[in-house]
Amino acid sequence: MTGRIVTVRHGRPDMDRSVKITAKEYGEWWANYDLSGLAPGEEPSKELLKVASECDIIVCSTMPRAIETAAKLVDGARIVPRDPSFVEAPLPAPPVPFLKLDPTSWGRVSRVFWFLGYAPNEMENHVKAHRRVRNVAEKLIEYAEDGHDVLLAAHGYLNWMLDGKLRKRGWRKIQHVGDNDFWSFRTYRHRKVLSTVENTERQVTE
Repeated sequence: MTGRIVTVRHGRPDMDRSVKITAKEYGEWWANYDLSGLAPGEEPSKELLKVASECDIIVCSTMPRAIETAAKLVDGARIVPRDPSFVEAPLPAPPVPFLKLDPTSWGRVSRVFWFLGYAPNEMENHVKAHRRVRNVAEKLIEYAEDGHDVLLAAHGYLNWMLDGKLRKRGWRKIQHVGDNDFWSFRTYRHRKVLSTVENTERQVTE
């Protein structure tokens, strides 16, 4: 039977989001964010740990925050393969002078600029990122179609893009915990599997 696909957003990184910075400084802040691990005391929920324990395959991006998240999910019980194709979509520092915002607000502004085509210095643009995420979806589907439950420890926007790609391929979201916050996760089943389960349950009750 086709397995489940689980996507997890990493835990909270060890970075200060309360600072007010310029767009240029945000570019430097984001570069450091990509190098940072998890904040002290960050731990997954018992519910997420249970989901992870049920997965045959766990993979993660090559960003430290995703690597450390995956490590906490397996607690040293296995080696977690890392793949650069699972990294977050880029967030270029937007061309906005003078204004100072906190990093979370700059992230929203940056994402809008990026979505509209702003990708300087040969940065991965919106079209290329969606192509990459489509390939990521194919990798996860391949694992699941081999009968494995697979979990990906990755990033917020990448997981959001994956949601659309998986739905187009016939996967239904059967669980979504934590919205898009740190440690949030989504679980998917293919609609054919769900139909089979529903038919079986209907026959049992008749």
